[in-house]
Amino acid sequence: MFLFRRGPARVTPADAHLRTRDGGAVLLDVREPAEWAAGHAPGAVHAPLSALQTGASLPPAAQGRPLMVVCRSGHRSLQAAKLLTGRGAAVVDVKGGMNAWAAAGLPVVDDRGNSGSIT
Repeated sequence: MFLFRRGPARVTPADAHLRTRDGGAVLLDVREPAEWAAGHAPGAVHAPLSALQTGASLPPAAQGRPLMVVCRSGHRSLQAAKLLTGRGAAVVDVKGGMNAWAAAGLPVVDDRGNSGSIT
């Protein structure tokens, strides 16, 4: 019997946090600017899905590196993961998005570095 994966690999927020803490992978947040400003993971790189869908390049800090893609709940990050995989990037989707990240007690900061919230 053969098992076929439908779409990109997925990891928990805790796994994504561990994989990005050591600098091996980049946490790529694909939410829109207002969502990013309200709260994101420290050290994450921002690239809105809307920009990626219109052909925007990845930010330099994310180019050529393994990507852990996150959004608010997991829907947009899955779309971004498929899009970026099609461009040849090594991509993993973060299950449950930033809602699950925050629920797991992982850090969230706003655009000033203060305690942030997920909107």
